Parts: sequence; C-alpha cells; structure tokens
Amino acid sequence: MSLTAGIVGLPNVGKSTLFNAITNSQVLAENYPFATIAPNVGVVEVPDQRMEDFVEAFHPKKTIYTTFEFTDIAGLVKGASKGEGLGNQFLGNIRSTDAIIHVVRCFDDSNIEHVEGSVDPVRDIEEINLELAIADLDSVENRISKIAKKAQTKDKDAVKEMETLTKFKEQLLDGKAVRLLDLNDSDLEIMKNYGLLTAKPVIYVANMSDDEINDPESNHYYQDVKKLAESEGSEVIAICAKMEEELSGLDKEEKQAFLDDLGIKESGLDQIIQAAYHLLGLRTFFTVGEPECRAWTFHEGMKAPQCAGVIHSDFEKGFIRAEVYGYEDFMKYGSEKALKEAGKLRVEGKEYVMQDGDVVFFRFNV
Repeated sequence: MSLTAGIVGLPNVGKSTLFNAITNSQVLAENYPFATIAPNVGVVEVPDQRMEDFVEAFHPKKTIYTTFEFTDIAGLVKGASKGEGLGNQFLGNIRSTDAIIHVVRCFDDSNIEHVEGSVDPVRDIEEINLELAIADLDSVENRISKIAKKAQTKDKDAVKEMETLTKFKEQLLDGKAVRLLDLNDSDLEIMKNYGLLTAKPVIYVANMSDDEINDPESNHYYQDVKKLAESEGSEVIAICAKMEEELSGLDKEEKQAFLDDLGIKESGLDQIIQAAYHLLGLRTFFTVGEPECRAWTFHEGMKAPQCAGVIHSDFEKGFIRAEVYGYEDFMKYGSEKALKEAGKLRVEGKEYVMQDGDVVFFRFNV
C-alpha cells in the first residue's frame, strides 16, 4: 500500500535538510535555490511504541515495521504555475503525491539567503498556495471548456460535473484551496478525476532554530503559522530540521538521551511521519509471534478479508475467519494465554471492520 507525501516549500527553508533526516541519506542541501532538481524518494519506518511492546513480549527473530514514503520536491518560486524556476516539472511531482508536507522557515539567520529577501512564513505559504491554485485553475478551466456544450444539452452527468467545476473555479479564483470547500459526496467523487493540487491534505512544518525548538510557542513566526493552520483545520508541527538531521545519525538510545536533555518528549521527525500516516487514513494491524512481529498498513474502514489480502491475495480469496485481539487487551493481560482465558480473543467474520492496533491471525483455505 504505497502512499507518499511530498515535501514542498520555497527554496532554502530546510526541505532537503528535513529529507536527509527522514531518510538518513545525504540529499543535496546547499544554500542556493534549485539545489534539488529531481525529486528524491525515501521510505521510512513509522515509529510505533506498540511494536516495541510486542518485540519485548515475543522476542521475535525478525521485526518489520510499517513504512511510509516521502518525496523531496525542489523549491517552488513565484511564477511556478507558469513554468518559472522549473515550475511545471515541480508541480507535476507534487501532483503524483497523496499529501503535502509544507515546510516554512520560522527562524532568522543572515547567513542563509531567503528567496524573498525576508522571513515571513505566512507570506511564503500564501505564495505557494497561490501557485498551486493557479495551476488547478488552468486544469479546471480546460475541463469546463470541454464539457460546456454537453452540459447545455442537459446531459445529467455533464450538468453535475459543470456545477462542481464551477464551485472549484470560484474558489480557485479567490486563490483558495479546493480542500477548504464544503463538498458533498458527489463533488468528492468528481474531484477524484482531476488530481487537483489544492485538494491534497496538508501538514505545515515550522522549521525553527535549535535554541527555540524546546519552546516553539515563544516563536512569533510559529504562532503565525499555527493561526493560519487552525483556520484551515490543518496541523502544524514545529521542528528544527538541522537538529533532526543530526539526530538521524544517532542510535535509538543516544537519540532519546539527546531529546531528554532538551526536555522534548518526541522528535519532530517522528511527529511528521505519524501525522502524515494518519492524515491519509492509514492504520496498522499486527501479526506477532516468536518467528516474526510485523506491522501491516491498511485503510481505515477496511474489512477483515481486505486486510488479509494486504498480506497475500490468497488470504483474501480463501478467507474463513480472523482470530483477533486488541493491543490494549494484550498490555492488560500480558500474554495470549491470559487473553484466551479472559475471553478477549475474538473470532470475527467477513463483515468485521478492522481496528487500529488489532493483532490478528487469519484462517483461510485455497
């Protein structure tokens, strides 16, 4: 189940530095615009304390975490929607992602050039959002021109599509994202056909200095981004990309000790990974035992046979039943034997909707 979030932002805001931390790789991150030309893709493990607990209980020979994919997209500039600064290529790279991680600069540093000459994260966000809106407007207007005559003939589907596209056009003409519209099920179904940039869910990442990250609320740039994010119903995460890059080179114990010294409970990187994972409606079920403990990704709302198919198509075709217990029950009772004795091991059929944190053994016959 490959879903990806694209990391976007103006040049020199810390995107590639963050990507280095995400993948623990050395993506080019020089102090000049367009240091990143081609999109770089990295697959990362999704941190999950539940897996840690299962490993401690079962001592498996093999441990496999669920993963998530990030794409580092080169910095956008004003005029990108018209091809400025390799804009068409970059916008195309964004279009192929499922969600957007929008990095904005929330620190002052005279040694790092800002493409607009000053630090103003809200202006930067609005600038990129406008470029995405203009690109979407072109797509919407092109489609309207193609179906206008058909809609005039009172063709039912064409009329409905025209109504939806008109909503989109009015929103985009105001420079606003389509995702902020109150859309009905029919609108949402039609929207799937267009791959609109402004329809993608967004997480804002406020990149600040290492001496402010332990108290982001004191950073006035962060407060501005937070206010904007709240107005959209979006999430904002404070990070220090430079520090996250340094942390990525440490082992787990060293990393935790470093965070403890700073009084930080969880790294910004882990927050971003988990937030992006959940933003796309992704959830996790587990298969556990001494040979292997493994986390599996599924979409919220999937039923047991579909989740069995995540493991292998034969599991879905020949699905008989699922033997299930929850992570919380496991932590309460301490062992599978105790779970059985307490009646907490359930047998579920084809209509069971899988829950985040389920531990499952699928019975099948092919």
